[in-house]
Amino acid sequence: MANETIGWVEDLASYARVVYDWKALRRPGKGVDYLSAQYRDQVRRIVEALHPKRMKLRVAEVVEQTPSSKTLRMERVDGSFPPFRAGQYVNLYVTIDGVLTSRPYSISSLPGEQALDLTVRDRQGGFVAPHLISQIEAGAELESSGPAGSFYYEPLIDGKDLVFIAGGSGVTPIYSMLRSLLGSDNGFKLNLIYGSRTPNDVIFGKELKKLAQEHKNLKYKLVISDPPKGFRGAKGLLDAALLKKAVGKVAGKTFYVCGPNAMYDLVLPALAELGVPQHKIKRELYGPPDDVTKQPGWPKAIKRNRKFNVTIGGKTFKASAVEPLINSLERNGVVVPALCRSGECSACRTKLISGKVYMPPDIGVRSTDIDFGYIHACVAYPISDIKVKI
Repeated sequence: MANETIGWVEDLASYARVVYDWKALRRPGKGVDYLSAQYRDQVRRIVEALHPKRMKLRVAEVVEQTPSSKTLRMERVDGSFPPFRAGQYVNLYVTIDGVLTSRPYSISSLPGEQALDLTVRDRQGGFVAPHLISQIEAGAELESSGPAGSFYYEPLIDGKDLVFIAGGSGVTPIYSMLRSLLGSDNGFKLNLIYGSRTPNDVIFGKELKKLAQEHKNLKYKLVISDPPKGFRGAKGLLDAALLKKAVGKVAGKTFYVCGPNAMYDLVLPALAELGVPQHKIKRELYGPPDDVTKQPGWPKAIKRNRKFNVTIGGKTFKASAVEPLINSLERNGVVVPALCRSGECSACRTKLISGKVYMPPDIGVRSTDIDFGYIHACVAYPISDIKVKI
């Protein structure tokens, strides 16, 4: 009781001192001048360290994951890596044949590690991925954005019963998320359903199998769509029947979906058929559609060989109707701010002065941008001669 009384007295004494200091700091000329150059510089340095716009990277190691995919293990040469959340991505800047461009890649390493891993899969007909796979070796220097994106676990609303559905290289952010969640030892119930075309295409196959063996709260189901003769594992596509069998009851579960656009066409309707509410589905955007002419609402009169004039800043050039506008701009030397290149982040927001563009209906362009005549160049396709302004 004596100690308790002493504690009360000390608290009251401290209260009086705090009130005195508080009143003193409110007098003119006292306290912190939040508008001073010194304070602004301090804030700027902290913000730049936590949220760098650019990071200079050096490839420390190239790890072959499959015959068609590699992990570029990066070290930062202009500071420490900022904090990020498992599931986020960086936008990697490269110059290929004189064209400065960029592509977003999910981070497959864990937050807090000394290296940043980007796992890249080769893509037939691609521009950046084949370059990274075939040309980049240890010692190469690259530049990226800071971590970005909203595809991550949110503890306040996502719960602890989580289902991950991945296709192809879409497993890379999920690999980071699973290890992060399992490392927290917080009573999660995790279920990964991973679709791959062949066993040779499976990224992190051994690592995922080992995780499932070491953690009883992780279920792992690999599904092969084009199995070789004699394959004894699960076969088929990630349709409603397969997901129902693998997931069971959907109530209370949060779903994370990441994979090629063709997988979304199958998985998202399947989840709706199983009764999963839209707000319980988190989807990572996966770039522009592979074939925009197959998107709903594409004007049939516009053939894939059509080209239109694009005018920007007094410069005019031809652009393909079936190629994202940002690619045509970059090829003609116009540098456009970019980050997600999937229509969501608005970094490439561009004013459409005249003409028409097509934008797929299910992309993340805000309705206010559309209402005020802005387009996102990464998912906009010219369907007439256009004039734009960045």
